[in-house]
Amino acid sequence: EKLLVLEPSNAYDFGQIINTVNANKDKAACADLLTITDPKTLPVLLSNKLEGEILLIFIQSLKHYVAGRDPGLAYQHLFYLSKAERFKVVLALLSKNEKEEVQQLFNLLSESQSDQYSLEDLESLRKVYEL
Repeated sequence: EKLLVLEPSNAYDFGQIINTVNANKDKAACADLLTITDPKTLPVLLSNKLEGEILLIFIQSLKHYVAGRDPGLAYQHLFYLSKAERFKVVLALLSKNEKEEVQQLFNLLSESQSDQYSLEDLESLRKVYEL
C-alpha cells in the first residue's frame, strides 16, 4: 500500500513522516516528501533529529527518484541538508559504502544540467560532504 505523503507543517509532523518512511525503507514515499518540501525548510524541519539512517534514505531517494527528473531540486536538498544540525556528526559516522552512495548521487548530478547549480557549485558542495 502506497504511503500518502502530505506536506508537513512543522518539525514534529516532518519527524513522524520520516520515521514511518524510514521504518518501511520506503524510498518512493521519501522522494514524494522531498519533492513537496521546500529545501530551504529542511534544517528547521529536521531540527536536531538528523541521523545516519535518515541522511541515507534521503540520499537514496534523491538518487533513485529525484535527481533524474529534477537535478536542481536534488542539489538544493543536498545543499540545505548540509546546513542541518548534526550534519557533520552524521557525516563522520557514515560507512565507506554509505559514502559511496553519496558519491554516486554527486556523480549523477555532475552528469545532469540544471540552472540551479554550476559544476563549481557542485564541486564545493562535494567538499562539504567530504568526498
